[in-house]
Amino acid sequence: MSTATLRQGQFFAHNSYPSISCLKKECSEQASLLEAVRADKESLLSKNDQLNTRVIQLEQQSRACNVEIHCVPEHKNENIMNTVQQLSKVIKHPIDDEKILFCAKIAKMNKTSPRPRSILVKFNSPRLRDEFLAATSRFNRNNADKLNSSHLGIASSKKEPIYVSEHLAPDTKMLLAAARRKSKEVNYKFVWVRDGKIYMRKSENSKYIQIRNHDTINNLS
Repeated sequence: MSTATLRQGQFFAHNSYPSISCLKKECSEQASLLEAVRADKESLLSKNDQLNTRVIQLEQQSRACNVEIHCVPEHKNENIMNTVQQLSKVIKHPIDDEKILFCAKIAKMNKTSPRPRSILVKFNSPRLRDEFLAATSRFNRNNADKLNSSHLGIASSKKEPIYVSEHLAPDTKMLLAAARRKSKEVNYKFVWVRDGKIYMRKSENSKYIQIRNHDTINNLS
């Protein structure tokens, strides 16, 4: 064998491809690393969801004394406090001025909406808030002429329905809107809010479900 041939053989021996066992080991190590990264990602996403849920809960707790009054027609020189007081008398749950800590019109979430700005009312206790909501529901249940602008003495070409609800955190409002859209798709008859939590029910005789997130909505059929 010539010296050149010997040197060529030594070159290929020193520069040969990795063995199958080495490749398998490397693939196994990469797979383990990928699985660890995937597990870390899932853990971070879970913690992020938990933190978001906690923030929403805290936001909702800060609104425990509040209600929103929707669709009250706006006009010049309106007195928001008088409007709230008139509404409380209509639903037969009059409230002293000192028990209303704050009331004002609030900005729209959807600037293009033709609906009037809502009225935010902050009472001095969650119990008073709940009693006010209950009185509103009772009035609408017991009267064919449900709460509307005429009850507040607002002159208009037609009666505008007026709604009273809990003051929801922005994320909860969006979740409620999604739940209402889904209820029409899957024929759920009832969607309601209680203490900042959203519930749905298919019919009078079916069990209710709590809508905790968008995954709950997407899984409805």
